[in-house]
Amino acid sequence: MTSYLSHTTVDCANAYELSEWWKPVLGYVDIDGDPNLPGHEECMVRDPASGHQVLFIEVPDAKAVKNRLHFDLRPRERTRDEEVAWLLEHGATQVADHREIRNDGTGWVTLADPEGNEFCILRSDAERGE
Repeated sequence: MTSYLSHTTVDCANAYELSEWWKPVLGYVDIDGDPNLPGHEECMVRDPASGHQVLFIEVPDAKAVKNRLHFDLRPRERTRDEEVAWLLEHGATQVADHREIRNDGTGWVTLADPEGNEFCILRSDAERGE
């Protein structure tokens, strides 16, 4: 027997603020009939296309070390570099730049959300096809 992934959970200090930050990044929306509001300790968002859900849940301890699990994001409409620029304007911080890890520009950029959770931006499908 196997299990399936119900949703992905992100521990955080402020579930509402972090869910609001991530919604435009992922294109996710609130759960129908269960909107996220300031003060909610658990805020779930979902991908309207696939149904995948991410739960932001408040925990008392602060992030102390590098994530053991993280999101690898592939831009839908922009290039990797355009997505990185937009995310930096949106409040992300750059952690590492691995675009030239193979000396051909095919690498990725590691960013962090406002609470320090790291994630990577990969090249878009269009860039991979070139």
